[in-house]
Amino acid sequence: MRRAVVIGAGLGGVLAAAALAPHVDEVVVVERDELPDGPDHRKGVPQGRHAHLLMPGGLAAMDDLVPGVDMRAHLLAAGAHAVSLSSGMVVLTPEGWFRRWRHDSHHMITCSRGLLEWSVRTAITRSTGNIEIRRAQALELTGTARRVDGLRLGGTAGPAELAADLVVDTSGRGSRVTRWLNSLAVTGLRERTIDSGLVNATRIYRVPPGAEDFPLTMVQANPYEGRPGRSAVVVPIEDGRWMVSLAGSRGAEPPSDPEGFLRYIRALPHPIVGQLVSRATALTDVAVSRSTSNSRRYLEKARDWPEGLVVLGDALATFNPAYGQGMSVAALSARTLDHHLRRSDVLTPGLARAVQRAAATHVEAAWNLAVSQDVLYPGVRGGAPTAVDRLAARYTRRVMKAATGSYRVASALFDVTGLRAGPSRLLRPSTVVTALSGPPLPPLSAPPLTARERQLLNSFDSGSDGRGPAGPA
Repeated sequence: MRRAVVIGAGLGGVLAAAALAPHVDEVVVVERDELPDGPDHRKGVPQGRHAHLLMPGGLAAMDDLVPGVDMRAHLLAAGAHAVSLSSGMVVLTPEGWFRRWRHDSHHMITCSRGLLEWSVRTAITRSTGNIEIRRAQALELTGTARRVDGLRLGGTAGPAELAADLVVDTSGRGSRVTRWLNSLAVTGLRERTIDSGLVNATRIYRVPPGAEDFPLTMVQANPYEGRPGRSAVVVPIEDGRWMVSLAGSRGAEPPSDPEGFLRYIRALPHPIVGQLVSRATALTDVAVSRSTSNSRRYLEKARDWPEGLVVLGDALATFNPAYGQGMSVAALSARTLDHHLRRSDVLTPGLARAVQRAAATHVEAAWNLAVSQDVLYPGVRGGAPTAVDRLAARYTRRVMKAATGSYRVASALFDVTGLRAGPSRLLRPSTVVTALSGPPLPPLSAPPLTARERQLLNSFDSGSDGRGPAGPA
């Protein structure tokens, strides 16, 4: 009888359980928090009250992990929204406004984190019959430096040992896996943290009448000015609500009081977010989080790695949430685990190391995207921009500029940021030529709105931000 144990019942944990279920007799998911019965916030998710984007690559990985369930349809039925990166967003980048192309492609899912976790968890547990979620505290790994063979637990019933043929740690940012491995005499594990000091502040609003179909709206931070970054996003979520999330790097942190929240919005480079919020009804207080650093454990580079242990999700790497990568990387990594198990067995020698190295490829792409931007902000801790970082930043700016006026380049950029392709997608000759020569279409002078959207926005309270109504698209 084969048993796998997963530490953590967050999104990464249940996706790992889905990957394991077809290949073992029993999957036990160990979770210290009490899980909500519905789509509610969970205490153990520091970023749970802020905007989350499930990228196209992550959604595709979920579909592969849960056969027989159309995850997009399942999430939409629960109240989530499908947003096209190419046509469903109004985005002000450091290089100007992105156009909204006629191609309705690269769909991501937007909803609250509570709804997403609950919907995915219920879909997986209902479609499998061998996953048990057990409330307990993971205390330490059992076994040796050569093989991990289980987990020592603490909980209401007292300490206990749970034997396992494979342990998967998806316990998040607070994972103690490095300390646990050190206690088994597995040493020399390298870690790195890049912290721009980003602070997230989020408030939920009731969507004003007439704005139910208004596109996702984003004002991006500019890492190239040598000043702290400020950004904002208005994300449609379930039950006719908007999640308005602000983010500021060290020196430009958004405040936690409602008046300060609005002042921060009004100080953004464009008034569009302020205009939208001016007619929306606030439903919650301002939620603030500072758990936003990029942190990575280079476990795939360990000289020796024990059989029977895999580390995935935020326990392996965390990313600045402004880039919307974390959930999708967790899904892609879980699919990698499934792919390896299809060709072997949980007891196959070298399986754990092979999965760990393969998962690192998904981490690498998201890590480079996040760190190459964050390292440019003043006051960043953990590293200064290198010559390679600056070269990458210059090319990224050219790509972003070209994407404002070229669908071919925009589509390549959406492939990479949506985690459907690796960074090499941006190095294809056609993309490089357009990036170096510049966009074929002129820049937009105002947000790319339809006539109806422009009329709606102009009817909102422009006086609330002191900048007047939006101009023509």
